[in-house]
Amino acid sequence: MVEPKSRTVGNTERSWCQAVRGGTGIAVLALLTSKPPDIPKLQTSLRTLQTSHPILSSRLQTNATTFSFLTSPTPSIKILTLTLPTNLTDPLTQILELELNRNSWQDSTTEENVFFTTIYAGPTTNTWVVALRLHVSACDRTTALLLLRELLTLTEENNNTASEQNNLANQCPKEKEMSLAIEDLVPRGKGKKSMWTRGLDMLAYSLNSFRLTNLKFVDAKNPRFSQVVRLQLNQNDTKEVLAGCKWSGIKLCGALVAAGLMAAHCSKRSSRNYGVVTLTDCRSSLESSLTDNFGFYHSAILNSHEMKGGETLWGLAKRAYEEFANSKKCNKHFSDMADLNFLMCKAIENPGLTPSSSLRTSIMSVFEDTVIDNGGKNQREVGVEDYMGCASVHGVGSSIAIFDTIRDGSLDCVCVYPTPLHSREQMLELVGKMKVILMEGAKTYKK
Repeated sequence: MVEPKSRTVGNTERSWCQAVRGGTGIAVLALLTSKPPDIPKLQTSLRTLQTSHPILSSRLQTNATTFSFLTSPTPSIKILTLTLPTNLTDPLTQILELELNRNSWQDSTTEENVFFTTIYAGPTTNTWVVALRLHVSACDRTTALLLLRELLTLTEENNNTASEQNNLANQCPKEKEMSLAIEDLVPRGKGKKSMWTRGLDMLAYSLNSFRLTNLKFVDAKNPRFSQVVRLQLNQNDTKEVLAGCKWSGIKLCGALVAAGLMAAHCSKRSSRNYGVVTLTDCRSSLESSLTDNFGFYHSAILNSHEMKGGETLWGLAKRAYEEFANSKKCNKHFSDMADLNFLMCKAIENPGLTPSSSLRTSIMSVFEDTVIDNGGKNQREVGVEDYMGCASVHGVGSSIAIFDTIRDGSLDCVCVYPTPLHSREQMLELVGKMKVILMEGAKTYKK
């Protein structure tokens, strides 16, 4: 019998292990399907994925303050089946929120899986929701995207009776080694700092955090959980926004940041500073470049932006994006990795260091690169009518985290926020303003 393999988590993974206990870092991919899932075939597909990507078959082993991945060579995922409540008005969103707040790791003191699957079946309607829930230390946004694509490919092959040989090959894939932690793969020299420089940067981050403006807190005392609102644009509006980004020489994240800051600051007359975290996928720039490796390989860059009022979308978007791009060019996503992880953990341990003990570290977080998904037709052929993916933020984190995708030409953003710290009405208003700002700005980018 082959013994499980063990690897101590890296520093970034450890910070997520601490964050998840408080509610931030529960990744969920929820799929709404009009066809009843074939549970045996789905389980076969999931076990195939576990064999191909060993971190999915890992258990998170906890010993005092030490965390390790204990990886079994034998896939063992089980599928839980539940009934959809009859009073749901939006099954996909409501199940997504339910799963974001199912914290299997909150009180775990020994071992717990990093990957769970639940099928919610409608008792009277032809509606099913398949929810994949993962620990973020084992699953960043790129991992979630790859997981979705590979799962849908396996599902399509399993539904094709003419591809039995492919099915057999997929059920017995070649086992891969689990990848190293991101810190072990940073190119030499890019993550180093002198002790003096690190101390100054830590002091600057700490002092600047007290100068940053937050969204108004509705209820900072009661226990928190994550909720979502959706920001969607049609194909024509999306095309115009992307054209504005191209004209400005920026990525979409710059426009999202600008729209968010303008929406948050619109009622304020004085100058304010806001913190924005941009997450960037480091796979292509690591030592031994990674491509399809599952795990957490994103790093964060924290920038502050001064808002005085009267900003225009494209002027602010260009300024915000260039500030992030310059930070990345200086390798701050590597050199500041340890600093931000340390400050994140200190905030978790000492909530009083943040305004109103809110654990808010920035007003918003975005991803540098937008997910492009043109597979809607193939997804519908296997029964997937819609899907949403994001991670929880009700522990430490931003007031609003934006997970953006362009699906068949239309922008679709899942915006996650902590409640009751912020209310749904407050976030609907903010996201509504962002949508108007993007649509109006898209029509004026050449002027």
